[in-house]
Amino acid sequence: MSQAYYEQAPERLKVRELKAGEKILVTTLHCPKQAPKTALKSLFKSRWHVELDLRNIKTTLGLEMLSCKTPAMAVKELWVYLLAHNLIRLIMAQSALLADCLPRELSFKHSLQLWLAWRQYGGLGEDDDMSNLLMLIAQKRVGNRPGRTEPRAIKRRPKPYPLLTKARTTARAEVRKNGHPKKVK
Repeated sequence: MSQAYYEQAPERLKVRELKAGEKILVTTLHCPKQAPKTALKSLFKSRWHVELDLRNIKTTLGLEMLSCKTPAMAVKELWVYLLAHNLIRLIMAQSALLADCLPRELSFKHSLQLWLAWRQYGGLGEDDDMSNLLMLIAQKRVGNRPGRTEPRAIKRRPKPYPLLTKARTTARAEVRKNGHPKKVK
């Protein structure tokens, strides 16, 4: 956040706090008539889709770690991943339209895997092949699991190797001279 943008923020922020089930929701939407409790509760539940989309971008597409070194290239890399996510979502929407279902009922990972296989094995845009791909995508449905909660924990296991903290050529020379270092636990 820039300093100028920060200075535009108000000194105080008035919020509305309400209990919805077991959760306490805090919002800046003050009027209960314009934003009733049930609508806010529904909005909070739909936040699960945002978390799924972020997971798909980070884990399924492989954006857990940026590979670029400069900030400008990191921004470009991020945009490429967002573009790829939106293209897969577009294919899912087309498939859902053909299968008369909601796009959220289809599996993102399954759609991505089918699209990658289709591209690799010669699906270059023929209409018949594309409709077959869309029908295959529509076959894999995900369950509707309302109220689902997942723990916020890191699942990624650390690797049993130390980090490369010196030049690769230097590290190779040391391995040739002394052998590989012992495993780090």
